[in-house]
Amino acid sequence: MLVKRYRKRIFALALHICGSSSEADDITQDVFLKAYRALADFEGRSEFFTWVYRMTVNRALNVRRDRVRRGEDIDDPRLEMAVAVDARSNPGREAELRQTYARLLRALDALPADMRTTVILVCMQGMSHGEVAVVQNVSEGTIAWRMHEARRRMNESMAPEKLQRKRGELSLELARALGEHGFLVPVLSKGRA
Repeated sequence: MLVKRYRKRIFALALHICGSSSEADDITQDVFLKAYRALADFEGRSEFFTWVYRMTVNRALNVRRDRVRRGEDIDDPRLEMAVAVDARSNPGREAELRQTYARLLRALDALPADMRTTVILVCMQGMSHGEVAVVQNVSEGTIAWRMHEARRRMNESMAPEKLQRKRGELSLELARALGEHGFLVPVLSKGRA
């Protein structure tokens, strides 16, 4: 029952951190197997999902570091999934979204590992600052600072003056999600869309 309840969220977390769907699938299986084997040792000082999230973050960061050391460069499934959902079979929109989302993912991936993980847990997993603080074993103030600094860095790298190509508007869902978490979402004139 716990696997069914948390599998999608654990997979999404692993995917966002390591950037490979096959690795994320392996990580998800490994984490649940490890959790099952260690269930008797689970002391209940934190919630079950927090414990499993911490294992996932650690395992995914290790996989990502290993891939970087090996110099692997593969297509990013996060980009493909986001474009597929938001383009809605419109080839022109797909090309524009691919450029915008690629920039967004490059900005996210350029963040230091701890800051990137914080953004993923808060913005993409919907966790509170308190929950993320427990998962990352830091204070809520540290989480708040990381989010503030991540916003600043990502806004700087996504600033309109840094954009060299024409791009379309973000989907309403993505723009709303980014805006809810304090990320600047540039508004384009209708003539540029």
